[in-house]
Amino acid sequence: MLSLGLDEIDLRLLNHMQADARLTNVELAERIGLSPSPCLRRLRKLENDGVIQGYMTFVDQTKVGLPVSVFVSVALKEQSETALEEFEAAVTALPEVMECYLMTGTSDYHMRVVTRDLADYERFLKNHLTRIPAIASIQSSFALKQVTYRTALPLDKESAIS
Repeated sequence: MLSLGLDEIDLRLLNHMQADARLTNVELAERIGLSPSPCLRRLRKLENDGVIQGYMTFVDQTKVGLPVSVFVSVALKEQSETALEEFEAAVTALPEVMECYLMTGTSDYHMRVVTRDLADYERFLKNHLTRIPAIASIQSSFALKQVTYRTALPLDKESAIS
């Protein structure tokens, strides 16, 4: 939220936390040039304001047996509020759907789905996705190689607009 008026210290704190969320408060404070107490206050404020939404562990999908990423474009039969809500509720419940975005353009939604292999994706498609009544069409594209993957947002002074 740009209205929060993030300053340079907040941005440095966020950049360090994006790079390594396991930093202790003392380590973080040293890196951003604050003493531990003000650093912790800033961190808690960013959490309470919803700027920091949580902490997680990133797992290599290939090393846990889910090497296939499928990008799925979905067009709905209609763009009514009911159809949108029905689709969103259904895909939110599917753990294979890693990301889902409501889009402009020719498709209503774009998703990233992970599976073990092509047969697993076929099962996902037949047993889950094609059973969502609001869907008119599904187009799948398989990723051959991941070129880049980032979780850290590109924060800089322009992000601190108040």
